[in-house]
Amino acid sequence: MKKSLFLSIALLPLLLAQNGREPEKLAPYYPTPETIVEKMLQLGGVKAGETLFDLGSGDGRIVIMAAEKFRARAIGVELDRDLYRQSLDRIQELRLQKTARIINGDILAQDYTSADVVTVYLLPLSNDKVRPILEKQLRKGARVVAHDFEFRDWSPVKVETIDDDGEGRSHTLYLYVR
Repeated sequence: MKKSLFLSIALLPLLLAQNGREPEKLAPYYPTPETIVEKMLQLGGVKAGETLFDLGSGDGRIVIMAAEKFRARAIGVELDRDLYRQSLDRIQELRLQKTARIINGDILAQDYTSADVVTVYLLPLSNDKVRPILEKQLRKGARVVAHDFEFRDWSPVKVETIDDDGEGRSHTLYLYVR
């Protein structure tokens, strides 16, 4: 009996995820190099006072740079509790609480209607899941910057290729305007 109870408890997260009660992780954590973060924000034309959302914000580096260097109101959405806490700690350390914040939650369950700019570094299938939400919620003129993976059925207004990020890796950035 103890063995079956242990097995049931061990499988609980998987069962909850399968039943749709727990949000699924839409991309692995792979930090964007700082040089690429800056290029993403520049490509998105982030301006002081604008609202930026970073979907799957990881350690918060895009949110932090958007708030600190571009003077935007920056909001990250991160599902992973440890990355969420790490982001919060860094935001507090830099005293950016007035302009930067992180939501610990599912990117598919947020309100993006206030967004001027949205940044994403998600897998293609994840972009497919996010796309209808952004199509419904983003106002005309809102910009979306996608890192490495395009949004299917959207036409980018600009594509920027970075051959070497300083760490020997190439990147492609896509700018979309709704």
